[in-house]
Amino acid sequence: MIILHCLRKDTWEAIKDLPVFGEESIAAEGFVHCSSIEYFWRVAPNFRDIAVELVLLCIDTDKLTSPVRWEDGDNTGRRYPHIYGLVNLDAVVAVLPYRKDKEGNYIKNEEFAHIPDR
Repeated sequence: MIILHCLRKDTWEAIKDLPVFGEESIAAEGFVHCSSIEYFWRVAPNFRDIAVELVLLCIDTDKLTSPVRWEDGDNTGRRYPHIYGLVNLDAVVAVLPYRKDKEGNYIKNEEFAHIPDR
């Protein structure tokens, strides 16, 4: 299964040749936040006001060496994937631009057009 992790493009450029990433997120949150493709539009507003360029990491959960737990941390009835450990970079199978309109609203990537929002 593919899950998404959004981060700054300059951060990606700095870490893309490392074997793993996620130290800062784990130190702050205890895990690395991710989303399913179907639910990403629900978390995208969190990135609306970020002025720098962002990317979406497409992570194959079958290739992760750290465990993934699907949790409903906000009691919404929706569970999001949290990676409890470092993310091995060979699990990142694609890096896509985070597309947004002039108001900063997320524009769904063409690669995900066949996957309905939930």
